[in-house]
Amino acid sequence: WPSIHPVLLDLIRAHRSTIVFVNNRRSAERLASRLNELAGEDLVRAHHGSIAREQRLEVEDALKDGRLRGIVATSSLELGIDMGAVDLVAQVEAPPSVAGGLQRIGRAGHQVGAPSIGKLIPKYRGDLLQMTVVAERMLGADIETTRYPRNPLDVLAQQLVAMSAVDEWRVEDLFDAVRRCASFAELSEDMFLAVLDMLAGRYPSDAFAELRPRIVWDRATNVVRAREGAGRLAIVSGGTIPDRGLFGVFMPDGTRVGELDEECVYESRRGEVILLGASAWRIEDITRDRVVVVPAPGEHGKLPFWKAPGPGRPIELGRAIGRFTRELRSTRRGDALRRLQEDIGLDERAARNLVAYIDEQAEATGGAVPDDRTIVVERFRDELGDWRVCILSPFGSRVHAPWALAIEARVQERLGSGAQVLWSDDGIVLRLPEAVERIPVEDLIFEPDQIEEAVVGVLPGTTMFATVFREVAARALLLPRRLPGRRTPLWQQRQRSADLLGQAGRYPGFPMLLETTRECLRDLFDVPALREVMADLRARTTRLVAVETDKASPFSQSLLFSWIAVYMYEGDAPLAERRATALSLDRDLLRELLGTDELRELLDPRALDEVELELQRLAAARHARRADGVHDLLRGLGPLGHDEVQARADDDADALLARVLEDGRAIRVRVAGEDRYAAVEDAARLRDALGVSLPLGVPGAFTAAVERPLDDLVGRYARTHGPCTTEEIAARLGAGTDRVHEALERLQAEGRVVHGAFRPTGIEPEWCDVDVLRRIRARSLAALRREVEPVGAAALARFLPAWQGADRPRGGADALPEAIARLQGAAIPASILESDVLPARVRGFRPADLDALCASGDLVWVGAGALGATDGRVSLLFRDRAGLLAPSTAALEDRPAGPLQDAIREHLATRGASFWPDLVDGAGTANEGVLLRALWDLVWAGEVTNDTLAPLRASIGGYGSRRRSTPGAGRGSAPRPRPGTLRRAGPPAGAGRWSLVTDVVREVPGATERAHALAGQLLDRHGVVTREATLAEGTPGGFAAVYPVLKLMEEAGAVRRGYFIAGLGGAQFAHPGAVDRLRTLREGGDAGEVVTLAAADPAQPYGAALAWPETTGRPSRSAGAYIVLADGEPAAFLERGAKTLVTFGADATRWADALAALVKDGRVRRIELRQIDGAAAGDHPATPLLREVGFTDGYRGLTLRG
Repeated sequence: WPSIHPVLLDLIRAHRSTIVFVNNRRSAERLASRLNELAGEDLVRAHHGSIAREQRLEVEDALKDGRLRGIVATSSLELGIDMGAVDLVAQVEAPPSVAGGLQRIGRAGHQVGAPSIGKLIPKYRGDLLQMTVVAERMLGADIETTRYPRNPLDVLAQQLVAMSAVDEWRVEDLFDAVRRCASFAELSEDMFLAVLDMLAGRYPSDAFAELRPRIVWDRATNVVRAREGAGRLAIVSGGTIPDRGLFGVFMPDGTRVGELDEECVYESRRGEVILLGASAWRIEDITRDRVVVVPAPGEHGKLPFWKAPGPGRPIELGRAIGRFTRELRSTRRGDALRRLQEDIGLDERAARNLVAYIDEQAEATGGAVPDDRTIVVERFRDELGDWRVCILSPFGSRVHAPWALAIEARVQERLGSGAQVLWSDDGIVLRLPEAVERIPVEDLIFEPDQIEEAVVGVLPGTTMFATVFREVAARALLLPRRLPGRRTPLWQQRQRSADLLGQAGRYPGFPMLLETTRECLRDLFDVPALREVMADLRARTTRLVAVETDKASPFSQSLLFSWIAVYMYEGDAPLAERRATALSLDRDLLRELLGTDELRELLDPRALDEVELELQRLAAARHARRADGVHDLLRGLGPLGHDEVQARADDDADALLARVLEDGRAIRVRVAGEDRYAAVEDAARLRDALGVSLPLGVPGAFTAAVERPLDDLVGRYARTHGPCTTEEIAARLGAGTDRVHEALERLQAEGRVVHGAFRPTGIEPEWCDVDVLRRIRARSLAALRREVEPVGAAALARFLPAWQGADRPRGGADALPEAIARLQGAAIPASILESDVLPARVRGFRPADLDALCASGDLVWVGAGALGATDGRVSLLFRDRAGLLAPSTAALEDRPAGPLQDAIREHLATRGASFWPDLVDGAGTANEGVLLRALWDLVWAGEVTNDTLAPLRASIGGYGSRRRSTPGAGRGSAPRPRPGTLRRAGPPAGAGRWSLVTDVVREVPGATERAHALAGQLLDRHGVVTREATLAEGTPGGFAAVYPVLKLMEEAGAVRRGYFIAGLGGAQFAHPGAVDRLRTLREGGDAGEVVTLAAADPAQPYGAALAWPETTGRPSRSAGAYIVLADGEPAAFLERGAKTLVTFGADATRWADALAALVKDGRVRRIELRQIDGAAAGDHPATPLLREVGFTDGYRGLTLRG
């Protein structure tokens, strides 16, 4: 994708109006997002079936009007829509069919006489092959045969009800009328009568009693008429488009993970691994309305169905691709290139690439290339050592899917354990069980007259069958809608369908059961085409060639592309997931995907070190014991020095070496200028390869010449070391680098060693034994799988303060605006805003700086609820974002009511921003205390704000709130000033200029814009948005309000979705970069790092996203309370009032200094501890340490004053 983006951008900018077609919705969203990022403007928009109709029309109009330069669309723009003057159509990936390709390219030049101009852009070489064949057939107008359903019994049932609702019919006349329709021309009379019996209420059992008859069949006169309401039923519930929806995905404990389209569910089975966002999940169970999953971190899963390729390659196109491959293979290179460039229109690079692709396949598989007359079964070990079998065939997934189902059932039956089976348009992939290395090729072939029976035997147990049955029953009017224009909830449909299927399943002749089987075998699958393939294999007109290769061939790499490259082209996936996926790739495929085969960034240095220690027998568990062990050591590792033997032996090396020398099992030699001990079996190799002088007395059996002695020594060195350079091997052996390099090249040709960039700290290519590399990769992958497991609560508590900048204050002019940017919209207790929350983020914070932002008009503060009589929550908002993030007052059900509140609202609405004396005049009351309370009722309700924070500070300090409010008392009854005299400023809590929030935030955006802004702000503040964090913030509508937006953002690639934090629900959405940063804190940050936060600080997750640990006290997120976090774990909680301490059982050395720092830093004036963990403070074991940090004994407890 990254190389495609600039090409598309240049094409779009070179034309006035462009449509870019892709094959699925996910690609449309991602590609549109990336193009706009690259362009630096909103150049294109996505268009697909999941977008609301109104938005699709808006996008179409914008393109027609020239306000939009391009659209990235799926098949949603393929048919029936006049898009005006489109200059260019660009198709990314091969079109799904020739007809589809013509339809898409035909959107360009949609005027009389204008040519349709299209550009086809492949993603990888396998894609290039199909795209070339489609282009050739498009030029020849050679589209696929139009197929229509044959004998669809569900549609027949619907039509019979509709026809009988219009008129009475004699049965024979009705049958003749139906047979005149092409779809029912071959309908048998028995099947027709069976459907008629079903509609008339004649069911095979009284278990169907709940199904109401739809027609009346008078057997005496053989006349059919509709029952009352049948006509309305046909209108309300008629149609053939299936009513599909989403299955909820849940963990076993009921935690919701997300959703899957029904298509994905009916393609899935228990035990399979699927991908939701960045996380892999293994399916444990599939019920009628939900999929139950457990985390499968680091494993490869398939994409949800709607994100993967669509309905499958038509068999005609599959045969054409096979025929084209065979013809190109048998054509001379020059003629092939001319055909590709001159006849089909490929550019020179694409033409050469395609020819090379087919030639390389032939070379890899001994001349066997899958075509219309050849199916190749390739067996190889993947990069982790597991056996894979690829059935390479061009016939498309509608043939491969039923074939795979039959193979899977046969493997289960004959081997007693199932194989992982995946299919695509290019073939079938089998991952064999661990204990099975191969399956007979004969097990892959079925008798032509038995293949349909084999597929039918598997179908009823699949989720697909149940889903199709529900759709069939609905079309047959057996599951009608309750009300016109309103769909029945899918869970109800599934429940009713499951009950009906349970009854019908006992009667194989039930018409809708037969129709379900027909639709699966003929419409979704192409079993007749599969039968033809099996017949051709049996007749040997199609060859089945079995090959075993060292690595995946080019065609197998393309087949695997859909399944293992999911993260390679999606740069938004977290680093660990991308590395884990890349590690499982064949190096050639890795080179194609990433442009390099270097593993430096992928191999885990610790895994490499561990493997090398084991290979070198330096790990304690592999040390030599007794003389036999030393002999094995020398035979396995080659000549070693005395100290090298001692490092690998548990006993004294002198005694052990003396024993093997005495036994004649070892000899002393001088290699590379060093004295070493060698196994006597190596004598000839050392002499012939390195010119080593042998001691006298070596038996003749060990001095006979051996073939390729240097290759043996170099191969052993590679086998017992990690990645190494030619120079390192030459230095160890004392041989010339040229000779060693030649030996390595011979070993490489034999597939024993590989050359590349492997060591994370290396600077030049290295050599590595293939089995050693496989071992290092497997060990690295295991480490990465541990890394992608969800982190614990402590990791989140380490991450969140660092993410929000609350772990240590930042300096600089931008520190305060940056802190507010993260905090805006959060409801924070006013009493801790300037004393704790902002000072924790801004070094040298001054309230005057906050006032300056308010005075400039850049910052607005809005109340978000009172907390008792003298405190409340406030939200800080930048004015340009306030309209999006300010709490909506329109939805408040408990808006402050009363004559004074109404008077203030009316005065501010008519007179605008006003000072306190103006409010007094407007309210018409002399009781300023009562008026002040009414004003602050409106402030805390988020209706009124001020252009300074001074009255907020006065309010939480108690100004005005403690004044007497009786008429005639104190200032509340002061006489009004005479005209021309200075007016009194009023109470401090009423100072400044007051305004309605709706006047300051004039624009009231739509709900969609507000939801997007809220979701983005939650991501900025939390890094990872979870249901618990959203609820803790008091987000209006809860997690459900932002979930749809976050889901759309994930589809567009703006956020990552996964299971990143254990215990916080399966649906988690992360800001780009947050996941990698979170995982770096999995094992803890700096040793002993301690952070002290206000308990109600948004960066403090306990009591919000995370539950408080079990303790004797009752910690809470109350204003004025503090918590000490020691490496993310709660260590101490100081309750409001600083008199009670809860320690969570933590060692006092982890929190005592932090507690004292609260007073020394001026955050708390005095701590007077009376209780610690429910006991008297003086009796607590931590008391001596508290005295050391400055606490003194008082008559009430332990005291520390500033």
